[in-house]
Amino acid sequence: MAQGTPTVVDPVIEVYKKDIDRTLLRENLKLSVEDRLRQLMELQRFAEELQRAGRAARRAS
Repeated sequence: MAQGTPTVVDPVIEVYKKDIDRTLLRENLKLSVEDRLRQLMELQRFAEELQRAGRAARRAS
């Protein structure tokens, strides 16, 4: 930010910021891009498995 530029504080953003765990963000940013993508792919696989399990449970009931 340039010196002398006024800082605008958005009250909505400030409300949401209190609920964000910044330690998790910092830890994630320590990872390489490849590691972050690997984690994202693992999360996607997990989500797909949950969907399959949910569909199977609905069919069984």
